[in-house]
Amino acid sequence: MLLKRVLLLIALLSALQSIGQDNERSLSFWNTLKSHCGKAYSGILEIPKEDEAFGGKTLVMHVKSCSENTIRIPFYVGEDKSRTWILTMADGIISLKHDHRHEDGTMDDVNFYGGTATNEGKADVQFFPADVHTQTLIPDAATNVWWITIDETSFTYNLRRLGTDRVFKVVMDLTKPIETPDEPWGWKD
Repeated sequence: MLLKRVLLLIALLSALQSIGQDNERSLSFWNTLKSHCGKAYSGILEIPKEDEAFGGKTLVMHVKSCSENTIRIPFYVGEDKSRTWILTMADGIISLKHDHRHEDGTMDDVNFYGGTATNEGKADVQFFPADVHTQTLIPDAATNVWWITIDETSFTYNLRRLGTDRVFKVVMDLTKPIETPDEPWGWKD
């Protein structure tokens, strides 16, 4: 009986230690991203190069707003300032939402879709499978998985729609900050 209790206690302590380590990984990712707050970067569409909406256009991300639990990153595609990636942190888990606005600042009908990581991820990558809101709002996106990577030189925003050929990848160069862009559509400080 005593041996079972000791083994159970060891297993519990091991699980708690693992949770703490995982939380450190998501916090490391979070803090690396926050270290870019206030800076803007340019990038390229890596996949698919022939995409009509993004291909050949100037791509800019601006890590515009950072608080303890929220990071807002407007993403510009040429003159289109409608997109903002919103990352939130709760209990060591990160969520990604997409805020889409019209030029007059009003919300798009397709808005705040995205997902929440199913675990604490890693220090350099976080995955976000489509959540219920996304599945309801955009039924074809029910199998979407977004992921973001970050290291010393690049930030990537990625999408894969499982069961289809849909793949999307933007690579932003973190080695060369650029001039801060104009306000995104609908932005209110």
